[in-house]
Amino acid sequence: MSAIGLLGTGSYLPKEEITNEEIARRVPDITAEWIGRRTLIHGRRYAAPHEATSDLARNAGAAALEAAGITADQLDYLIVATSTADAPLPPTSSLVQNALGAHRAACFDINIACAGFVYALDIAHGLAAQRPGSHVLVIGADLYSRFLDYTDRGTAVLLGDAAGAAVVGEVPDGYGILGTELGGHGDAHELIWIEGGGSRTPASHATVDGGGHYLRMKGRGVADFVMANVPPMIEPLLECCGVTVDDIDHFVPHQANGVLLGELVERCGLTGARTHTPLVKYGNMGAASVPVALDEAVRDGLVSDGELLLLAGFGAGMAAGLCLLRWSA
Repeated sequence: MSAIGLLGTGSYLPKEEITNEEIARRVPDITAEWIGRRTLIHGRRYAAPHEATSDLARNAGAAALEAAGITADQLDYLIVATSTADAPLPPTSSLVQNALGAHRAACFDINIACAGFVYALDIAHGLAAQRPGSHVLVIGADLYSRFLDYTDRGTAVLLGDAAGAAVVGEVPDGYGILGTELGGHGDAHELIWIEGGGSRTPASHATVDGGGHYLRMKGRGVADFVMANVPPMIEPLLECCGVTVDDIDHFVPHQANGVLLGELVERCGLTGARTHTPLVKYGNMGAASVPVALDEAVRDGLVSDGELLLLAGFGAGMAAGLCLLRWSA
């Protein structure tokens, strides 16, 4: 079986920069200093009124295709990981496929929130492995600024809009995706939710008036979930791949909260790796967090040939996913 890895990465950040000072003007009883101290986030990007999730995804996908040196009509599959689809139907991936001109590609969405990009990489790995010479475009994209309640400081201060992408295909032996570890915990589904707009609680005047279309989160419970469930996943993954935690050169986590990530690095024993945290500038980008962080590191020349990267996604569901890969330049 051929080695499967990443042939190119890309990302897209909307132009509008939202500072902590601006958030503090919108959210009652907080200050910019409070936001920075509690989250280490100092900015985030919001999509323009004419932009939807598919627009962000299209731009990130185009950048990844350019980096990989292939065209959209060479794609065999296109996967969009998002929990903020343009609409219930059609799939956002169909809109992205059409916008890119990837008319050969089978396309579909997955919704596992902030773990989505890592889950999609695992799916892409399997698809590419079973079809030699194929290419898979994987995109993580979310536009949470349309789902924020500015009376809820637990969510409004964290989230921004973005998309990140990677082209998956054959790489030289010894490189690429070495292994993944995925975990679902539906018993904790009540920690992050959007109540209204689905089949159980369809959109109505009542759901809108009651704020049912806003994102809700139990922050302390989410932090406890991450600390309890992500660190134990690392050892079996590394053991399966024949490496140790000291071999990891880069840690690329979901950009949930800077304070939380600092604690997670310590708990996982990853202090020897370089942790990438563009959340300082962009906030929590949902499913885009991991690919945006990865693309920024690659484009800044921080990742070298042969280095080991551990990608980690975690979020609503609840779900967590790890992907270990050896970078091929």
